[in-house]
Amino acid sequence: MTSNDSPAADRTEPLMGGALWRRALRVPLRDGVRLAADLYSASPEPERVALPVLLERTPYGRRAQRGSDQDRAGVLPSPEDIARHFTDARYHVVRQDCRGRGDSEGTFVKYLGEGPDGVDTIDWIVRQPWCDGRVVMTGVSYSAHCQAAAAAEGAEGLVAMFQDSGGFSSAYDAGMRMGGAFELKQATWALRQAVRSPEAAADPVLAEALRRVDVAGWFGAMPWRPGCTPLRHLPAYEDFLLEQWRQDAFGDYYRNPALYGRGHYDRFPDAPSLHLGSWYDPYVRSTIENFTALQELKAAPSYLVMGPWTHGHRCDTFAGDVDFGPAATLDGNLAPSYLEFRRRWFDRALGRSHAAEGDLPAVQYFLMGGGDGRRDSAGRMRHGGAWRTDVQWPPSTTSPVALYLTPGGGLTPVPPTAPAASVSYDFDPRRPVPTMGGQVTSGEPVMTGGAYDQNAPDARVHGATAPYLPLDSRPDVISLSTGPLTRDVVLAGPVTARLHISSTAPDTDFTIKLVDVHPPNADYPHGFAVNLTDGILRCRFRRSFEKPEPLAPGEVYEIEVTAPDTANRFAAGHRIRLDVSSSNFPRFDVNTNTGEPEAAARRTVVATNTVHMDADRPSHLTVWVEGGADALG
Repeated sequence: MTSNDSPAADRTEPLMGGALWRRALRVPLRDGVRLAADLYSASPEPERVALPVLLERTPYGRRAQRGSDQDRAGVLPSPEDIARHFTDARYHVVRQDCRGRGDSEGTFVKYLGEGPDGVDTIDWIVRQPWCDGRVVMTGVSYSAHCQAAAAAEGAEGLVAMFQDSGGFSSAYDAGMRMGGAFELKQATWALRQAVRSPEAAADPVLAEALRRVDVAGWFGAMPWRPGCTPLRHLPAYEDFLLEQWRQDAFGDYYRNPALYGRGHYDRFPDAPSLHLGSWYDPYVRSTIENFTALQELKAAPSYLVMGPWTHGHRCDTFAGDVDFGPAATLDGNLAPSYLEFRRRWFDRALGRSHAAEGDLPAVQYFLMGGGDGRRDSAGRMRHGGAWRTDVQWPPSTTSPVALYLTPGGGLTPVPPTAPAASVSYDFDPRRPVPTMGGQVTSGEPVMTGGAYDQNAPDARVHGATAPYLPLDSRPDVISLSTGPLTRDVVLAGPVTARLHISSTAPDTDFTIKLVDVHPPNADYPHGFAVNLTDGILRCRFRRSFEKPEPLAPGEVYEIEVTAPDTANRFAAGHRIRLDVSSSNFPRFDVNTNTGEPEAAARRTVVATNTVHMDADRPSHLTVWVEGGADALG
C-alpha cells in the first residue's frame, strides 16, 4: 500500500467477478500515523455516487474471517460476502485495522487510543467524495468498544451505531474489572493476540516462543511481574496488560472516554443505537447501561436485544452444556439472518425505511427456562426459553423482591427474626473456587463461558480435581436455596446481594452466583444446577472504588455484591439457589487477603469470612420478579 491521502490514487481491484470492488486506503491520523483500511463499493468509481458508509474498526485483521461474523447456523461469510450484502443495498463499506494491528502503523495499546483514532477516521471519511456525510459504525466485541470510544469523543458524522457484544459504559465495572477484581480474560486475550501480532509475524523465533507458552502453568504462577510473565518476549503487550492489572482503583486511567462511556454520554451523538448482547457475555452490564442511558438522554431511539448465547454466538441454540431450543437463535427468529437483521436496522436508522407499529420493539430479550430438563442428542440439557418484548429494562412486568439468607441454607422472602445467626468459612487463596462457565469470553484454554451443571465439575474445569464433587460441597461455599417452587417464577432484571460480613483479614472478596436447580430425572439423577449470573466485590472497595479502605478484623460491614442482569423462568419444582464464596478463578484474580494490591503481592493468608443473617443484619438477595413477591407464594 502507498502512503497517499487521496483514495482515488489508490488501486481499486475487482472481487466476485466485478460485483464488488475493493480499494486500499491509508487513513492519516492527527499524530501522523496512517491506518490501513479497505473501501468496498459496487462500482470501480465509488466517487460517482456518494452513499452512507458502514465503518468497522478491528484489531483482528480487516480482511480476516471471524467466527463472530456468523450469519446463520452453519454459514460463516467472508469479509467480501459481508461487504457485498451492504454494497448491494447501496452502502459503501470501510473496514480498518486498528493502530499497530494488521497493516496499520503505530504501536498497539489496547482500548486507550480508539476514541481519537475513531474520530480522525470518521472525520476523514466524511470528507471523501464517496461519502454522503453519514457514517454508521458497526461490529462485534472490540469493534463495538471502538464505537463507544468514538462516540464518547463526540464524533461528528457518526449517525448510527450497531454495538454487538461490547461498548464500554465503564470498563471498571465490566470488561476489565468487576467489583474491584481484575478480569483475567484480559491476560488470555493478550496472549492470543500476541501470537497474531505484526511483531510475531515478522519474527519467527518470537512467534514460536509465544506459541509454546504454557498458559495453564502461568496461571498457577501468579502474580506476574515485569519480565516474568508469559508475554515477557513482547514488551508492548506485557506493558499494557500489567498496567491494566496494577490500576486497581477507579481513577484517571478508567476515566479515559474509551473506557468510560458513562462519564461522556452527553458527548455521544444524538443518533439511533442498537445494543446487542447475550446473557453469557462479559458485557451484559455495559450493553444494558448503554441502552438505558441513551434511551433516557437522547431523542434518537435506542434498542436492546439480549439473547441466551456466549460472546458473539447469536446463531447457536446453546451455551456450554445447556441448550435453549430452536427459538434461541437470532437468525430464523428475529430476522432471516444476522446480515439481514443489520441491513433492516441500518435502513430504518437512516430513514430509508420505516418500521410498522410494533415491528421494532425497544427491548427484545430471551427468557431462558421452561424446557423439560432432559438430555438432547448432542448431550446438552434442554433448558428451553422464548423471546419476549418490552418498552424498557427491567421489564415493565417485574419488580424487586428480597430473598433472605438463613444459616440453615434457606433462601426465603421472610425476613429473619433470630437475634444472632451467621455462617463462617475459611478462604484459602491457594485453593480458589474454580470458574465453571459464566460470562466469559477469550478465556481459553483456562476457562470457557456458558451454562454448566454446577453439580458436576469435570476435567474441563481449570482447578477442579478428582473426585469432581459439586461446587457447593466445598466448605468455602455457602449454598442457599428456596424450597421447590409451587409455580413457575419469572425473573428478569438486575441481581444484587446485600451481605453483612466480617473477616479476620484486612481485605478479602465475596462472590455470588445465581443458579436454577432442576430436579432429578433419568438423564440427570443428581439434578442439573444451571449457573445464570455471578458477581464479585473486593472488600477494600466496599465504600468507594476510588479510595480503598482496609477492613478492621472482626468488624461487621454491609456490602453490596452486584451480578450482571439475567432473565430466566424457574419452572415449578425447581429451586432458586444462591452460592456465596470468596473466589472465582481464573475468571477473576484471587485476593491474597493481605491487603496488598494483587498485582504486586507475593504472600497469601487464610481468611475466616463470615456472613451474618440475623434480624439486625439481614443479608439478602434482590431479584426482579414478574408479579413481585406474590409470585413466590
